[in-house]
Amino acid sequence: MGDENKTSWTEFLLVGLQYQKSPTLFLGVILFMSLIALLGNSLLLFLIKMSSGLRTPMYFFLSQLAFMDLCQVLSIVPKMTVDFATHSYTISLYGCAVQIFVTLVMGGAECLILATMSYDRYVAICRPLQYPVLMRSKICNIMSVASWFWSSVQALNCSLYVLPLPYCKSNVIRHIGCDYTALLKLSCSDNSAFEKSIYLGTFLVFLIPISIILASYTAILLQVLRSRSSGSSHKALGTCLSHLCVVGIFYGSAILTYMTPVSSYSAEKAMINSVFITIVPAMLNPFIYSLRNRDVLAALRRLLEKCILCK
Repeated sequence: MGDENKTSWTEFLLVGLQYQKSPTLFLGVILFMSLIALLGNSLLLFLIKMSSGLRTPMYFFLSQLAFMDLCQVLSIVPKMTVDFATHSYTISLYGCAVQIFVTLVMGGAECLILATMSYDRYVAICRPLQYPVLMRSKICNIMSVASWFWSSVQALNCSLYVLPLPYCKSNVIRHIGCDYTALLKLSCSDNSAFEKSIYLGTFLVFLIPISIILASYTAILLQVLRSRSSGSSHKALGTCLSHLCVVGIFYGSAILTYMTPVSSYSAEKAMINSVFITIVPAMLNPFIYSLRNRDVLAALRRLLEKCILCK
């Protein structure tokens, strides 16, 4: 195709809901899960901020996880809802780039923070005497900054790359949000070199954290099995398994979405995977990581008692 025949689109149509058999029901389920995610993560952030007893490294990382989950939901669901209500599904190329950046930053940082949290639990359970040294404030801040920096670099690379591309194919994206893989599919330029670099970066982002997670929880399980207390063993075992379930959902969906070649891209599968990456973990994380926790429940009880006394 010659340059003279290329039309570079500057606006796209996000029509993922229109391809569902029951779009209203699909949207209703997403809104219900999103509401639970917003309430749970907002409550967790508020409790960690207000309670002096929740100032440990574990809750420091949990507060960041809750913030990431909030941003993940808010980057996609509000626009999707407004578009469905107004029947206006357009988004500009720059709006697409911003949405891609936010989604990838939060998703990448969540991968790394989940690994950091598993390491924190490993040190707390397997090396309790060394915990104040290994998880002191300076080290926690370094791990947090490194997570945000690495994910931001990856996200910025993707979001800036899609801006100057010529889009000579359709401007219809069958997705609930902007996805850089979908944009590459619509581009009429050769992006093979970029795709290989992204696959390599994504592979490292997934491989290193998931290796840390598996190694940490394996060590925790071995430590728990050696423990003489059957009650604490069962509780720790249940906690580890619930954590691994959320990690499995998040990483499994992310790998299926971002490690799939552009040539075999499926809009329907990508849309379902994005729900499992952004909304399902955001809904489950506050309950599995925090709201089942004794310290968090105690902080919530004190907050409710204060509210009752004020009234």
